Amino acid sequence: MTQRTFRNRRDAGRALADLLESYAERDDVLVLALPRGGVPVAYEVAVALRAPLDVFTVRKLGVPGREELAMGAIAGGGVIVLNEDVVAGLGLEEETIRRVAEREGRELARREQLYREGRPMADPAGRTTILVDDGLATGSSIRAAILALRRMKPARIVVAVPAAPASTCEELQLEVDEVVCATTPSPFFAVGRSYWDFAQTTDEEVRDLLRAAAGRRLGEQGRDLPSPAMVIRRAAIPVREGVPSEDTLFDLVGDARLVLIGEASHGTHDFYAARAAMTRRLIEHRGFRGVAVEADWPDAYRVNRYVRGRGEDATAEESMRGFQRFPTWMWRNTVVLDFVGWLREHNDRAKDDMDKTGFYGVDLYSLRRSMEEVVAFLERVDPDAAARARERYSCFDHASGDDGQSYGFAAAFGAGESCEREVVEQLVEMQRNAPEYARRDGMLAEDELFYAMRNAVTIQSAERYYRSMFGGRTSSWNLRDRHMVDTIEALADHLGRTAGEPAKLVVWAHNSHLGDARATEMGTRGELNVGQLIRERHPGECRLIGFTTFTGTVTAADDWGAPADRKVVRPALRDSVENLFHHVRDKEFLLRFDHMEDDVMRTARLERAIGVVYRPQTERQSHYFRARVADQFDAVIHIDETRAVEPLERTGRWERGEVPETYPFAV
Repeated sequence: MTQRTFRNRRDAGRALADLLESYAERDDVLVLALPRGGVPVAYEVAVALRAPLDVFTVRKLGVPGREELAMGAIAGGGVIVLNEDVVAGLGLEEETIRRVAEREGRELARREQLYREGRPMADPAGRTTILVDDGLATGSSIRAAILALRRMKPARIVVAVPAAPASTCEELQLEVDEVVCATTPSPFFAVGRSYWDFAQTTDEEVRDLLRAAAGRRLGEQGRDLPSPAMVIRRAAIPVREGVPSEDTLFDLVGDARLVLIGEASHGTHDFYAARAAMTRRLIEHRGFRGVAVEADWPDAYRVNRYVRGRGEDATAEESMRGFQRFPTWMWRNTVVLDFVGWLREHNDRAKDDMDKTGFYGVDLYSLRRSMEEVVAFLERVDPDAAARARERYSCFDHASGDDGQSYGFAAAFGAGESCEREVVEQLVEMQRNAPEYARRDGMLAEDELFYAMRNAVTIQSAERYYRSMFGGRTSSWNLRDRHMVDTIEALADHLGRTAGEPAKLVVWAHNSHLGDARATEMGTRGELNVGQLIRERHPGECRLIGFTTFTGTVTAADDWGAPADRKVVRPALRDSVENLFHHVRDKEFLLRFDHMEDDVMRTARLERAIGVVYRPQTERQSHYFRARVADQFDAVIHIDETRAVEPLERTGRWERGEVPETYPFAV
């Protein structure tokens, strides 16, 4: 079994029901829950299978004085199961065990009356009985339930739990007809580790769920309960080539000034094209002043100069030649080329320079290029300061290579000096002199100063980033995304300075950066991202829009730095949000989660992320994580079959593409 995390017990029950679907719509099936935590799980199972639900009470027998340590358990019918290792190890006497069993037996009887409220217990005789709990550790409680249940002569006993150690599941296979464990984490620490929300289930919740189940069996079950795909189909909003109508788009965006539009891969034409089309509409009709993309600051600023009519490049393609770092196709592709050309034409029609829209990068990989740009700026405005900057930045000369990783490795492991002090000194000096530089040539000087200052900030962030790369993924990831957000905010303030309020921006980046990390596995590892930080800092002023696909082709590499290939995207895994969307049977649609009445999209499901490297042979491990999509985004656009983005440098290798393989795959 794969390892997964559930949103809560109800979410776990839905996942478990998927694994028990062969028992659906059968008259001989009974679902029994171990209270209290097992009841919310079992309720979802019973609803999905159209089966009756009841409780089967079991009480732990705690060692006197050490009640958290179980010496056994007692179940309905007076059946006692003892942990002989604990009993023998502590030398527990029979009288001690009897007193505890009598006390817990009285409590067991009280709870049965409390939960059932006078209703008779459902009879398991001759039926397939599914015993459900919210998880297992040692399995002592479920074993007591199994022994007691055998006396009632069920036809089959099935044990079903969301989370348990693999060893416990294997041992139980010898005691019942079937064991279904949705996840078997290794190492297994505690049942609660498999849940985002593991709050205690109350007696009131147990009673409410049992009443609801009883009422459903008395007639409410006659109304068909909608499947998740049906719920989504009812909420789906039509799109054309991934683009919603203007009314839909503008209603979704509302008054937001930061619109973050993601992508499920860095190499899918449909995501790039739909995102560009939506951005054009926001620029033309909603006054958005900048496009901030997951690209390096100096490379994107060369494009910015071109689209604003200030650069030396004669064509859109020339302005994009700064994108030389792997992966070049991420920005040097036909969709971005068309968008840059359109943006230049749009700006040429603008009556005033303040009405023009810019194109900017927010990433931090440009350590060397940003140093060159800082020195070049200072050479024009302050040659003495340029000499000081060149001297400070020479600290990096001991490291080989241009990408910063060699510097980071050497600094992190003591093989070379750290340049942190020099980088900070340079930034502080530029900040001190900025007012004087800005006064020299008016607005154009302000723009160029802002460009140079952000290069200096990028150098500081990049220096820290490359050192942190060798100390832990979470640290480097968080530093990078914080830098992106700081750049977005600084850009909005700069572009909005004449209007007296921050400018409106569209942000382009991968889903993994723009979807709120708190709703994903990333958050459980301590990682944050752009989407989370923007929501926290600008509540009500932002919208997060993601993309998904089921299958198709993608431009990606086998490894970092390898050539671009046109690869086949495998059909999404069964337990994924992409597979759920595929079963809606609409080729493309948009979901707005604030308009969905059902919380089906707040269930934790697998979600696929393809970056610049795609490894189909390790699909599950390399490209999937769990997320609650409705909490991750404000809206998602699904395009069922997509095609690879076309690089400007099309090679014979890319043209040939990848030979399709046979499905299904073992992953």
